[in-house]
Amino acid sequence: MLRKLDHKNMGKSNLGWLRSIFHFSFAEYFNPTNINFGALRVINDDLIESMEGFDTHPHQDMEIISYVIDGELTHQDSMGNKRTLSRGEVQYMSAGTGVFHSEHNFGNKLLRLLQIWVYPDKKGYEPNYGDYRFPWELRKNKWLPIVSGQQGNAPIKINQDANFYVVELEKGNEITFEVNKDRQAYLVQIEGESQINDINMNAKDGLEIVEENINIKATENSSHILVIEMKKA
Repeated sequence: MLRKLDHKNMGKSNLGWLRSIFHFSFAEYFNPTNINFGALRVINDDLIESMEGFDTHPHQDMEIISYVIDGELTHQDSMGNKRTLSRGEVQYMSAGTGVFHSEHNFGNKLLRLLQIWVYPDKKGYEPNYGDYRFPWELRKNKWLPIVSGQQGNAPIKINQDANFYVVELEKGNEITFEVNKDRQAYLVQIEGESQINDINMNAKDGLEIVEENINIKATENSSHILVIEMKKA
């Protein structure tokens, strides 16, 4: 089963310094039929103006992954971490029993990132932070595993049976992705355009995939894609 979610119909917010597209219910956007997709609770496509950001605030019992698309993201938290990440780099924070953090754009250009929340497999984990600076070429025309569950093979591991992959597919190239029985996946067309099976995907669109393999063809320039694969709800 495949179901496209057109970004033009998603929830949106414009606070001036922050412009967001919400793949699922978040903040002032509430849709009771669109709360989550399995363990996946939040995907926010955020644009943050220079010298702006989220001041210190708390989180608890959530696995939080940030994927930087363009610009620079500076993270600081109550565990003593302070890091700045750029395009294609990933940070992870397990909020667990509770943590405070801030996220800012201290660069001189617009920051775009995907903010992703995944329910943990249980509550009460010890808070944890990590990040990884993936060389861009590792995702050229091939899947790059960036996040996995504790038993997976990605360098960033979360407390949930969920696996994150990214690819930048050059125009005209094709790649497949398997979603097996009792598994589901959510795909974000980050940049560019693709044809996925018989569905045309534009930048910022989403795609729900349940127990179905897909073939992706880049149709316009390069196609930058994220897939989050997990157990079926």
